[in-house]
Amino acid sequence: MIKAVLLSTVALAMATPAVAQTTATPAPQPASPRGDVIVTAPVTTSERDVLQGTSILSGEELTRELRPTIGETLARQPGVSATSFGPSASRPILRGFQGDRIRVLTDGIGSIDVSNTSVDHAVVIDPLLAERIEVLRGPSALLFGSSAVGGVVNVIDTRIPRTVPENGYRFNGIASFGSAATERSAGAAADVAVTKNIVLHADGSYLKADDLRTGNGYLLSPQARAAALSQVGKPQDTDEPIDFAASAALRDRLPNSAARTWTAGAGVSLITDTGNLGIAYSHYDSLYGVPIRYATEIGQEQEAPRLSVVQNRLDLRGEVETGGGFLDRIRIRAGQASYRHFELEPDGAVGTAFYNNGLEGRLELVQANHGGWTGASGAQFFNRQFNVVGDEAFLPRNETNQTGLFTLQQYSNGAFRAEGGLRYELTDLAARTPSDDDRFFRGDRHFEALSASLGASYAPTDSIRIGVNGSRTERAPSAEELFANGAHAGTQAYELGSPDFRLEKSWGLEGTIHAHGNGFSIDASAYYNWFTNYISENQVDAAICQAAAAPSGRTVDLPCFQYQQRDARYWGFEADASVRVAQIGSYQINADILGDYVRATIVDQGPVPRIPAPRVLGGVEAQGDTLSGRVEVEHVFDQNRIAPFETTTNEYTMVNASLAISPWGKANKTSLLLSANNIFDVVARRHASFLKDFAPLAGRDLRVTLRVGF
Repeated sequence: MIKAVLLSTVALAMATPAVAQTTATPAPQPASPRGDVIVTAPVTTSERDVLQGTSILSGEELTRELRPTIGETLARQPGVSATSFGPSASRPILRGFQGDRIRVLTDGIGSIDVSNTSVDHAVVIDPLLAERIEVLRGPSALLFGSSAVGGVVNVIDTRIPRTVPENGYRFNGIASFGSAATERSAGAAADVAVTKNIVLHADGSYLKADDLRTGNGYLLSPQARAAALSQVGKPQDTDEPIDFAASAALRDRLPNSAARTWTAGAGVSLITDTGNLGIAYSHYDSLYGVPIRYATEIGQEQEAPRLSVVQNRLDLRGEVETGGGFLDRIRIRAGQASYRHFELEPDGAVGTAFYNNGLEGRLELVQANHGGWTGASGAQFFNRQFNVVGDEAFLPRNETNQTGLFTLQQYSNGAFRAEGGLRYELTDLAARTPSDDDRFFRGDRHFEALSASLGASYAPTDSIRIGVNGSRTERAPSAEELFANGAHAGTQAYELGSPDFRLEKSWGLEGTIHAHGNGFSIDASAYYNWFTNYISENQVDAAICQAAAAPSGRTVDLPCFQYQQRDARYWGFEADASVRVAQIGSYQINADILGDYVRATIVDQGPVPRIPAPRVLGGVEAQGDTLSGRVEVEHVFDQNRIAPFETTTNEYTMVNASLAISPWGKANKTSLLLSANNIFDVVARRHASFLKDFAPLAGRDLRVTLRVGF
C-alpha cells in the first residue's frame, strides 16, 4: 500500500531544498553586509528563498570560527549548540536535537563513524580541510535520511576535484596556533592537472594539543564541588580512596584532554565539459583523552580513558549533464569506510573496542526547468555493521540496512513559490547474541517510514520573502535505542533499550522570513514539533536494569537509564540580522545580532534533558578590502528548566575580538587572522554537555591562523 502511495505521488509538487554537492561555478555575492549565500542543493536555491533555518560558513567567517571539532566550529551559528564532551569530542546540536536525530555529512555522505552512539566519540571529519560548511535545520533535511529530523550538517571539502585548475595547479594551506591548549595545527590540499581532463588531488593535516586551560575558576561546578566536599572525612572502604578535597580544589587546567590527530587523502577526477567522475581515499588517525568525570560520592569511580581512533575511507562522486529534455543532469555519490576505536586504560591496555564498517550511496536525477517547475528524485542506500567488544560492550553486534526513495519539487511563478518533498524508507535492524553462531539473533526489526513536507513562500517586495512549511516525519529507532543493555562509562549510565519500539512520528510547522537588501539582512525562523512515540532516555529504578543484566551475570553499579517512548513537544525560534550602520572611507561598519531559544517537553513527564540554554550574540565589524576587525559579545542565560537527574547551569558572558589581514585583497586567498576568544577568562559551561559539571569550556584563547592559496 505504501509503495503504491509513493509511486503515485512522485510526480506531485513536493520539495524542500537540501544541502548537497557544490556547483563548479562560485555564487555571486550582492551588496549585502553578509552576502546572499547560495545554498547548494540538487535544485540550487538562494538562501533568501529557503523555507527553513540555514547557516553557511565559508571564507573569512569559517577561518575565524575554525576549531578542532565540527561541533565547536559551528557553536556560534543560530540554532546550533554542541555536545562539548571535552575539546576533542564535540558534535553539533541543532534546535535541541542531537545524536541519531542529526546527520553529519561529508560532501553529502555520512561520516561513517560512531559519533551518534555516544557523546565521547569524535566525529571523523577534520574541519581544517573544509572549504565550506552548510547547516540545514529542521525536518525538511529528511532527503538525507529519517535520522535527520533535527537537521543536517554538511562539510564540503576538495578531496574529489570538481574543476580543472586554471593554471594547471592550485594549492590551499592553513596553519593555526591556539594558546588555550597550546594547539598547533596545519593542513594543506593541492590539485594538479596531469592532462586537460584529469586532475590529481592530495591533502593532509596534523593537530597536536595539550590539556585545555579553562576559565579562571574551579573545574567542578558549584553543585559538584558541594557534593564532593560533603564526602570529605567520611570513611572509604577501598584500597584507593578518592581525595574529594583535591577534586573540589581543581582549577584552570582540564586533565586528560590532550589530543593528537593526523589525516591524509588522495583523489583523482576525470573532468569534461559535460560532467565529472572522481574517486578518493582518506585516512584518519587520532588519539585523544576524555576529561575525567570526578567522583562526588563515595563508591563512584572516576576514569581517565583515552581513545585511539582510525578510519580508512573510499569515496566516489560523479555528475553528468544529459543534454536537456526532462532531465538536466544525473549525480551519484558513494562512500565506504572501515572504522575502529580503542578505549585505552591508563596503562595503555585496550578496555573496549568499537568496530564500524559502513557503506552509503545516493543517486539523484535532476530535472530541467520547465515553466518554473524544477525538481530532483533519487534513491539512497545505507549499510552499517557495528560491534563493541570488551569491558563496556553495552551493545550487541548489530547490522542496519536502510533504503530510501525520495523526490523534491519546486514551482516558481513570480513572487510565489511552492515546495514539497517526500521520502519512503525501509529499515532493517538485526542484533546478534555473543555467540560464534550468527544464526542466533537477539532481535530483528523491520520498519517502513514515510515522511513528507509541503510549503509555500511569497515575496511582497524584492527584498522580503515570507514562508511557511509543514512536515510529517517518521523515524525508525536506532540500534542503540533498540538493543542497548550494558554499562556505558561515557555517559556514566547503565543503558537499556527496548526491541519493541515503534516508529517515532512527528508533525512540524515552521515559519520563516528572509529580508535582504542593500545594507541589511534578516533571517528568522519559528517552529513547533508534535512527537508521538518520541524516544528518550530516562532514569529509572536500578532494579529494572539489574533484571535485564541478570542473564549475563553482570552487576549494575551505575545509575539505570532506560529508553522509553512518550509524546513530546519541541518549539523555539532562531534569528540573525545584520545592518550596515556607517561607511568610513573604504570601510563598511556593520552591526549584527543573533539569538535562539528552544523549549522541549516530554508530555506528562517534564523537560527533555540537556536542552541548550537561550542565548544572544551581538557584534560590530569593520570590513575593508585588506583589513577587517570584529568585536562580539555572547551571553548564554541560566538553564533552570531541567530533568530530575540534571543540575542547573549558570549564565555566562564571553567577549571575543578578531583582526583579519588580507594583504593582497579579499579576492586573494592569502590571509592572516588574529583573534582573542573569551577575553575575560570566564568559566563557561554548556548545559547540553554530559560533562558540564566537570569540564568547562576553554578559557582565554589567543589564536593566530594563516591561510595561503594560489
